[in-house]
This record gives sequence, structure tokens and C-alpha cells, in this order.
Amino acid sequence: EPPYTPKDFSCQTQDMRTITCTWRAGGETYLYGRNLPRYTLSETLSQKNLCKASCSKQCSCSWDRGQQKIWNVTVTVENTLGKKTATDIFDVNHRMYPTAPFQVWGESTDTEITLHWNYQNHRIELFCQTEVVQPDGKVELHNSSDVASHHRRATVRGLQPHTEYKARVRCGAAKHFWRWSEWSQPLTIRTMEGTPLGNLDIWREITPVLGGRNVTLFWKQTPTFRPNGRIISYEVTWEKKEHGSKTERISIPSVYNSTRIFIDNHSYRISIMAKNKVNFSLPSVLIISRATDNSRKILFHSFLGTEEFKEGTVNGTDDGIFISWEPRSMYDSYIIDWCNFPGLQPCDLQWKRFGPNTSSAVISSDAFVPGVRYKFRIYGSVYNKASLLEKKTGYLKELPPQLEPTMKKVVLTYNSVMLSWDYYFANESELGFVRGYHVYVSPIQGNCNLKGSKKHILSDDSELCKYTIENPEEKSYTVEHLMSNTKYKVAVKAFTAGGETPIVNFMYIDTPYNSNLLYLVFLLVIIPTLVAAICHWKMKWVKECCCPVIPSPNKSKVLSFKEFKIGSEKVLKISDCTPDVLAMDNKAEAQKL
Repeated sequence: EPPYTPKDFSCQTQDMRTITCTWRAGGETYLYGRNLPRYTLSETLSQKNLCKASCSKQCSCSWDRGQQKIWNVTVTVENTLGKKTATDIFDVNHRMYPTAPFQVWGESTDTEITLHWNYQNHRIELFCQTEVVQPDGKVELHNSSDVASHHRRATVRGLQPHTEYKARVRCGAAKHFWRWSEWSQPLTIRTMEGTPLGNLDIWREITPVLGGRNVTLFWKQTPTFRPNGRIISYEVTWEKKEHGSKTERISIPSVYNSTRIFIDNHSYRISIMAKNKVNFSLPSVLIISRATDNSRKILFHSFLGTEEFKEGTVNGTDDGIFISWEPRSMYDSYIIDWCNFPGLQPCDLQWKRFGPNTSSAVISSDAFVPGVRYKFRIYGSVYNKASLLEKKTGYLKELPPQLEPTMKKVVLTYNSVMLSWDYYFANESELGFVRGYHVYVSPIQGNCNLKGSKKHILSDDSELCKYTIENPEEKSYTVEHLMSNTKYKVAVKAFTAGGETPIVNFMYIDTPYNSNLLYLVFLLVIIPTLVAAICHWKMKWVKECCCPVIPSPNKSKVLSFKEFKIGSEKVLKISDCTPDVLAMDNKAEAQKL
């Protein structure tokens, strides 16, 4: 194919002596070797050839400019199938493309850096730009036009003290700007140290001792605190609030973040400052109130962990432990403190501050693990003086209890069993709050189907009857509706919000016979049998007593009327009777009657 028109044809100079033109080949001609496209640059007006080139993609060609300022340059590309041209008309003073600055070095103060560099052509006035990369990767550009000396320089202000920056420089013509030079090699430079900005976040733990109080002081850098250098120590001062009292001070090496001091029962003002080699930070202040009898009592109970303050319970969430408290309008902030590792002595006390309009928070820590009980104290603070308001206890996640109830008493009847047990709360080492107990019952043979129970299926698919007691202080239960003379297995498990441990051991009981059933059998079977045996044995006597051949008048119901009695004897009137047969036994007796 014939050649294509060159693309992006333009010319420029880097030193005002040599002109270089660049362009891109317009397209593929599918011709190679001697038939490759040939490029010729010529001055259009004078028809003077300037240079020649042969290339396939990115092309350039250079020549000495002499004294000529205005140029009309044509590039001609041709092969055996044709030719094409492109033209660029320019003033060489408007096509300055400087070389990259070199030998870049710098100097700094606490908030400024000044970059210096060299440049090959000192006769050209340059407009330079400095790129500064912040520690977080943010890029800032700063412009400078300082051309007063052979060593170019640029000053960047408003930087952070004791911070490492990366900087580089590029330049363009100050007059008739054409394009920027390439960037110089980057320079890494650190600003000098400055006065620490802001103040520390400080806290305390007070322990009552004989004659006063031990105060353990803690401090940490807040997100807004800027050390502006390497902290070399922390300065702790304390003094009584009364005027004219002596100020005491100690200096703590920077590797520590706590210290302990002793104060008496007066009110004290304590301040802590961070120090680098330049200066101190602003002081952070705590006020320790005078120790009254009531405050000593509160401190004593708080130190021992007794119930001067009733502890509320808090719950864990996916993000941490949720804590809420009752807000009080008198305080300007709230503080929550806790121990990340409650089992350690002394524990690593942590704390967090909240604004006056906050009444709940989620406390999170990488140290929080399931099954560990954490204690939180909530303080209200006003004018740097803190007062204990509430205490909370909770878990990130509760686990099943590690202790088993101990069976204390078992009382059996033929259809019930009363179980009594003891459960000793381990408190600090408990894996969760015990919410109650489950009582499990099942006969050895067959499934359980007791009234008032719920079914519970074990891992081996066996079935138990389950009763729930939701009061952890209630440690007895009576299981009713059992069958007499039956063997049962029984278990009692404590449970938390994390559930309970698997049932491993059962207690076995045997219900006795039903004594009421024995009485009933005795009445319905034994006594009638005895009566029948006696009757059979004394048959004749029984017959004479119960069914005589000749009844006794005195035993006849017919002769029970009063008017038929003579004295104590009953009288039968013959006229009242209709006999079947009338017979005369003894004529003499009959005549007498």
C-alpha cells in the first residue's frame, strides 16, 4: 500500500541549538527492506533538506537550527507506491521542551522543605513544579518560578513536622510555555521535629491504702495528638489544690505508658505532658477529689469488687460488647474503663471517652474472646473530675458452664422424685451467666412421656423428658407422674446463654411399690378370702346362725311391731298368719294354749 500521512507531527528544542521533530507512522504498508517508507524533513520555503529517517512506528529527526527562529518544516514519506506529507510551522522560542532537572537535593525545617537542583542550560528562564507525596499516598503539586541563580530551588510549606515525604521536580519555559520536562529522580526527605501538638488522653485507677491512696496513672496518644518527633519521656506532676503546696514531678521513659504515685487524702491536681527533643505537649489534667469517709468506702468496695454498686449485665454483639447507661446532665463527658485481660494482675487497664450526649456504646477490642467475663465501670466527668456512676459485667459471647451441679438430696415416692442440688458459682472464671437449670428424666426401658415435660433428643437418638428451671437460685425440683417399681435415669445441667455441656453422666433411681395398691389388694382379695375360709370351716354354725330350720321369734323381722310385744317377748298372732299347713304337734300343749 502507499504510505499514510504521518500522525502527531511536531517539532521542539531542549537547548535552543538543536531542533527535534517527532511523529508516528500513519499505518502499515506491508512493504519491507528497500521498499520501507522513507522520511525526509525539509524547510518548506527554502526547499532545503534538513534530515532523513527510516522507521516503522515512532520516528524522530534532528538538526542544528542555526540563527533561524521561524520554521516551516515539512515531513515527506514515500515508497514505491506513493508519498504523503505533513507540515509544522513554529517559532523555536515557543517550542522549548526542557531537559529533566538533575542533582536534586533538599533541606528542611519542621514545616518546610526546600529542594535544589541543577539544569543544563542556565540561560533559559524556567517555570518549575514540585510534586510532594504525603505519607498516606496523597499527591500535592506546588509551582515555583525562582530563577535567580544557577541552582534552581523551590520551597514547599505547610508540612507536618518529623514526617517523611517524597519529592521530585519538572520544569517548563517561563515564557511561551510549551510542555513540561520529564520528572527528576525522586528525593526522600524528612522534616525536622517540632513541638508536640495536642495533649494526651490520661486516666487513673485509685486504690485506698493506709494513710492515703495509690494512684496508678495511664496515658495514650489520641488520634488527634501529633508527637511531631520522637517522644523521649513523659513528665508527670502533681500538687495539692490548695495554694502554695509543693509540686512534685517525675519523668517516665517513653517506653512506659503508666506509673504509680502515692497521695494523701487531700484533693490533688495531676498533669501529664509528652516531651520530644524540641518541647513539651500541652498538659492533660486530672483532678482527684478529697477522700471522704463515703468516697473511701466506695473506693474500697470498688477495689475489692464487692456490691457497693450493683452490677448490671451487658450483652455481646457481632461488633463488641454493648453498654448503655443513664445520662446525667451535669457531666461534660463519660469514661468507660475495663481490663482486656481480667486474669492478669495488674491488668492492662483500657478506657474510652464519650461526649455528654452519648448514653450507649459498643466496646470492641481484639483481645475480647468468648467465655471471658469482662467488667466495665462507667464514670461521669466534669472539669476533669470523674465520679463512678455504674458498673456492668458481660461477655463477648457466653459459653456453656464448665461446672456441673452437685446432687445433694434425692427423695423418692412411688410416683415422684424430689431432687436437690448445689451449684457453686465460680464468678470470675465462669464461662457465662447461669440462667437456670435443666432436669432430664427417662425410664431405662422405653421412651419418656411425662406430663408437663418437653422432649429432648440426644445424639444417639434416645429420648429424654426435659424440665426447665429459669431461676438460678432455685436448686430443687420435684418430677411427678412417674411409674412405681420402675428404674429411671436422671441428670441436672446448668445452662447459660451459650447453652449447656453434653449430658455424659446420669444418676439412676428406682421408684418403690405403690403401698396404696397393696392396701387395696388386701381389702379386695385377702379379707374376702379369709372370710370365705372361715365360713367354709364353720359351715354348720354359720348355717344355724344365718339360716336356722326353725327361726327364733326374737330374730324375726315380721315380729318387730311394738303392739305385738309382751314385756320383752315378741308375740305372733296366729290370725295374722296364713299357714300353708296346720299341724298339731302336742295335743296337751295345744289345749293349754
